[in-house]
Amino acid sequence: MYQVKLGVFEGPLDLLLHLIRKHELDIYDIPIVMITQQYIEYLKLMETLNLDIAGEFLVMAATLIYIKSRTLLPSTSEEEAEPEDPRAQLVQQLLEYKRFKNVAQQLRECEEEREEIFTRQAPPPEDLVSNEDPGLEVSLFELLRCFQQVIDRVGQAEYYEVSAPGSINIEQQTEFILNKLLVHKQLSFEDLFEAQDTKLKLIVTFLALLELIRQQQVLVRQPVPFGQILIYAVDKSALSL
Repeated sequence: MYQVKLGVFEGPLDLLLHLIRKHELDIYDIPIVMITQQYIEYLKLMETLNLDIAGEFLVMAATLIYIKSRTLLPSTSEEEAEPEDPRAQLVQQLLEYKRFKNVAQQLRECEEEREEIFTRQAPPPEDLVSNEDPGLEVSLFELLRCFQQVIDRVGQAEYYEVSAPGSINIEQQTEFILNKLLVHKQLSFEDLFEAQDTKLKLIVTFLALLELIRQQQVLVRQPVPFGQILIYAVDKSALSL
């Protein structure tokens, strides 16, 4: 069975922050029951796609379930007028991680500015050459959310395993995606899957997209948060050392 390694993607705290942003939640007052349910749904989809889930994702799932159980159980302590919120430690983790990510992003932007002084970078796709913001990077979890919507449109049939011999494979679909990008300067996420008529094809095509992202052969962007996802080919030949 083909497995996509996710070392270049995000961890469990990124997934929680994604869910908080997606539902516009107050990070200080997380609805733990809803967040736990949606977090586990993401893990189930990742397992279905045979993604290489790090153990830290499962540790976080266990932590969320534990916090959920504590919030649902009535307090038995008569001494504590205001018992400690079981979510407090998780909220602190998220706030510290969010600050760390913001600092890391600022450092990355400074590094990119310095690199532009000494080297010529690959030009962005023509559609991105403008004075406007080229868009936001798309996280793995946003890709999974959009892919779940594509799957839901196909129907409620069972998923196929991505291992059917002699039918369709990752290599074929990576070539399919790159060929489409040769014809079109950009593709929307939905356009990529419009000709895929079975869940097997949908899943293999999605895994091929993840592999191309991992290999830095394609770029995915969103004009606005949680908006339409656009896919571009990366022209590595334009890089100058």
